Amino acid sequence: MPQLQTRRWPVWLICCLLSVVHTHAQNDATVPQQVKVTPDMRTQQISISWLGGSATLFDVMILRTELNETVFYNQVQATFNQTTGRYEWNWTSAEPLECTSLSVRIRSRRGAVTSEWSSTQILQGNDLPTIANYQMYPEERIVRTGGSTTFCCIVAEGGVFGSVQYGKTAMNATRLSRRSYSITVTHQAPSNRTGTNVVCTDALEKTKLSGTAVFVGYPPLLSDFHCETRDLTSAVCQWKEARDTRLYGKRRTVYSLNKRKCQKAGLGENLMTCSAEHWEGNWTLEAANALGRDSISDSAEIRHRVRPVAPANLSAVVYAWNATLRWNWGYDAYNSLPLVCQVELNFHENKTKRTYTSVGLTTLRLSELYPNEKYSVKVRCGAQQNFWKWGNWSQPLSFKTNIDVPDQPDVWMHINNDNSGQIIWKPLTARESHGPIASYEVTFWSPKENLQHTETLPPDTFMLPINVTRITAFTNDNQVVATVTAKNAAGYSPPASVIIPLRVADKSHIESRVAYMDGGFRLVWQDDSNSSCGYVIEWHDALCQQDCYLEWVKLAMGSTNASIESANFRPGVKYNISLFSCSSELLQYWQGYMQELAPSRSVPHLSIRQEDSNVFLTWEAMPEAHRRGYILGYNIYLNNDSQLVLLANLSGEESRKYTVKGLSKGTYKFTVKAFTSAGEDTGATISIRVDQLDDWLILNMLISLGTLALLLSIASFFCYRKRKWVKTAFCPDIPQPKLNDDWGRTQGPLDVRPSPHNLVHVVEKPELDSLKGVLVVIPEEDEEEADRIGDASVDTDEPASLRYYNQMIDERPVRPRSPDSSDSSSSSMDSGQTDVTYTGIQTSASSLGFHTDQRDSAEFGMAASGDGYRPQRQPASHNSLPIPPQSSQAACSGGYKPQSSWDLNSPGEAEEQERLAPCLGSPTSVASTQFLLPDGESEERGEEKRPLSASAAGWFTNLLSSAKP
Repeated sequence: MPQLQTRRWPVWLICCLLSVVHTHAQNDATVPQQVKVTPDMRTQQISISWLGGSATLFDVMILRTELNETVFYNQVQATFNQTTGRYEWNWTSAEPLECTSLSVRIRSRRGAVTSEWSSTQILQGNDLPTIANYQMYPEERIVRTGGSTTFCCIVAEGGVFGSVQYGKTAMNATRLSRRSYSITVTHQAPSNRTGTNVVCTDALEKTKLSGTAVFVGYPPLLSDFHCETRDLTSAVCQWKEARDTRLYGKRRTVYSLNKRKCQKAGLGENLMTCSAEHWEGNWTLEAANALGRDSISDSAEIRHRVRPVAPANLSAVVYAWNATLRWNWGYDAYNSLPLVCQVELNFHENKTKRTYTSVGLTTLRLSELYPNEKYSVKVRCGAQQNFWKWGNWSQPLSFKTNIDVPDQPDVWMHINNDNSGQIIWKPLTARESHGPIASYEVTFWSPKENLQHTETLPPDTFMLPINVTRITAFTNDNQVVATVTAKNAAGYSPPASVIIPLRVADKSHIESRVAYMDGGFRLVWQDDSNSSCGYVIEWHDALCQQDCYLEWVKLAMGSTNASIESANFRPGVKYNISLFSCSSELLQYWQGYMQELAPSRSVPHLSIRQEDSNVFLTWEAMPEAHRRGYILGYNIYLNNDSQLVLLANLSGEESRKYTVKGLSKGTYKFTVKAFTSAGEDTGATISIRVDQLDDWLILNMLISLGTLALLLSIASFFCYRKRKWVKTAFCPDIPQPKLNDDWGRTQGPLDVRPSPHNLVHVVEKPELDSLKGVLVVIPEEDEEEADRIGDASVDTDEPASLRYYNQMIDERPVRPRSPDSSDSSSSSMDSGQTDVTYTGIQTSASSLGFHTDQRDSAEFGMAASGDGYRPQRQPASHNSLPIPPQSSQAACSGGYKPQSSWDLNSPGEAEEQERLAPCLGSPTSVASTQFLLPDGESEERGEEKRPLSASAAGWFTNLLSSAKP
């Protein structure tokens, strides 16, 4: 047993040692062996392969050999090739591999443990000293639009690098080696057909250069692919290139149809086509170029993709109103094919298309043509069943239809105001004449008398003048019919007739205005039951009065509205529009403007005149030719040169005068403008100088004063010559009072018996001045009571009653009286016949009282003496009472005083001067305005105070009183 154990220990130890050795071997990375570098210059890719180890991660280092600059250093995961037993890894260079030499080294990696670097493998570039000339890489590279490309320039040995230009752009270069420089172009735009040039030049010798070209484009992109048949046997496939690849020539796109190379043919607008001898039903199109590939498919039955060829040998059989077309097909299979054909008909630059259907269609009839017209036609067809597309158009065919009789002319008439007129018809168009017109024939026919007269006119005449007066002289019929026919080589047209009215219609009662809107004059009228054959609307320029250019339109019976449109309507022109029945009876009359404009000239004959400080403007009506619209009124302006100040706006065309009032001295300009709804005219301006009228005023005043002086002189002369009559008529002598009783004693106040008619009270009222009395009427039944009051002694504040007789005017002439007292007394008592009247009563400041007995007479006289004149008073006992002699204070009441002088002092002035009114209220003559009993003293005082006034007032009296005996 011990021997066995001894033998086992070495085995165990050997196993442990082997295990440690194996683990160390596994943890130790193997250095790559037999490194091989294979370049692909077109793709700028390096394929690196090597042997050794079981590691999957490797560190790869790539350097630019000459400058020992690292280009790539990183961990990579290599692919193990089971066939070759080598590890492989590919790297793509940003620069072309020809630019400079590259050095490659590799080492294995197991986690943090790496092997030693492999031996360096050098990929030689073209910048070796042995290649001494200029070089540029890559050469003729094809790249995608929008990509980036790096170019390098290898300078010749001994040369100096200058610059690199991409197209026309100088680029910044990067040095790669002693002789190599590179540029990188990003976002490259599509190049033209010859590509984009990249040029490298020497800094010292510009002629030393090198260059290359790059082609920037797109991979192919297909669209709209389909196949069809033209002959029901073969196939023609078409497609479009969705974009231009910008690659041409040997770099162009190559196409194949169902794996067969296709010789494409361009049809324009990127439309390509490819043919196959037999229809296969399923089609696949492939396209490829240097930048990529694309494919597209289509499938269909042959009867669903029929597109006929163009009809051949097109011909026509022509008539006046129609034509027959014929053609043939190039394939027999069309004879059994249901076809739909389209004919394009061209005439007078108008195109119409007509469609016809039939099996194997080879002929068709064109109807509704016009005689003597030139036409051009072409035909194309398609399959009627499972229509796919129209086939190609045939070659155009031109022909001309035959002539035929003309159409009926459109005839109308117009009568002028002088009974002249014209028969008018519209020229026949080429479509209406159906051939050249040879002549026109106009026939006048009287239906009642069956008389007719025909005139033949040349083909270029479209009007025949007539005279209604002459026509009326040759016929007794109330209407004449004019008939017009046109003639060409094929015969006469149907006749067109119009009735000539033998009287001119009155338009005044049916005139109205019409507005132009929406391209025409909108007319509306009531239907006339007598117009059984329709209506005629004519219009012409309103300024035309004789043989006007007329336009008209005929309407069917029952029409009640129309829109009149014409290419001849012009703005600013008034048109007369008339509605006639077919029997030429005028039914309605309108006037209107297509568009109103401002008047074309200013108002005519503007005139101005001055009267006093007023200025009158007048002008004439705007001529119709210059109105260009309805005159709505006139604007009157004050023209200050710098601006126009509106004075007035006159409404209405007839307002053609205006007055400017109250102008001061100066020069004025006035502008008058007529206006329509479109605006004002240019305006007529007139000026005037307004002068002061002082001379005229003075002259008028002198004339007035002279006339007045003359009239006064004549009146004065007349009064002087007739002074005796004037004095008798206007200033008769005042009779002196005369008493019948004994009035030799001292006169006292007379108590005149009251009149049976009026009693006057002097009353005082609180609201009145206490110094003034008021006259109150006393009824007759209170007369006796008044007498009793007068007889009694009264001591009261109530005012006394004064009784007066009614003043009776004697119309007999006044006779002169003797101045004796008896005559005066008797005349005074006869109060019913006296010519004396009392104008008022002036009371004193004291209480006014009337006493009937002698005891109070002195008191009475005292009261009267201070106030001037005392009225005559009659005692109530009707007996004469003794009157005490007058005191000096009673001067104004000392008896009756006849009229002797004229006191000019008014009561108001007397109160202001002495606070007393002497003799106020003196009786006056009926025929005189002077006081009858003025106070002598007051008169003297008045003369002293106002001698000039008294003398001035008495000149007329002195004149009258200086009558010659």
